[in-house]
Amino acid sequence: MRVTFTRLPDHEWGSVLIERDDHVVYRMGAGPITAQVPHDLVHYTVEDALRISDGIWGAIAAGVVFRSMTHVSGRRPPHAAERSAALIRTYRDRLQRAELLGGVVEAAAAGGELPARAGCWFPDESAVGRAVDALHAAEARWGALPIGGELTLTWPSHRRLPAAPTRRRH
Repeated sequence: MRVTFTRLPDHEWGSVLIERDDHVVYRMGAGPITAQVPHDLVHYTVEDALRISDGIWGAIAAGVVFRSMTHVSGRRPPHAAERSAALIRTYRDRLQRAELLGGVVEAAAAGGELPARAGCWFPDESAVGRAVDALHAAEARWGALPIGGELTLTWPSHRRLPAAPTRRRH
């Protein structure tokens, strides 16, 4: 899946272009742009550094369509909305954990201390350092982008949510 972040002038409303492996393209609202790394790029960076498949970006790769996403092009698979809702229901706790992980790593990268319970969220101590280093690198790349510049990243196809169990109708 290709994910493109565009650097706009500060305080303009930004978006992220998402080109999934099934050739369906979405635009996701990203909020006001600033010199800081966009929220969705923080999540991308942290989830990628920690090799998380059950976070925000693994969910999108698997077919989840969040409310902030707008269909741009490509034929959506049959029953895509139902499958998206089932994935969100099934993995809600993991998606919430991904939100927390992004915030914890962002705070650590800014020089803050990790919460006492953060250790249970990470596979090992080196994971925090790896994610913080990755976030610092993303900050440098984002900061070096000129206005109108793009940062295109590729989410690995193997790193996505497994299919949600389906309910059979009789």
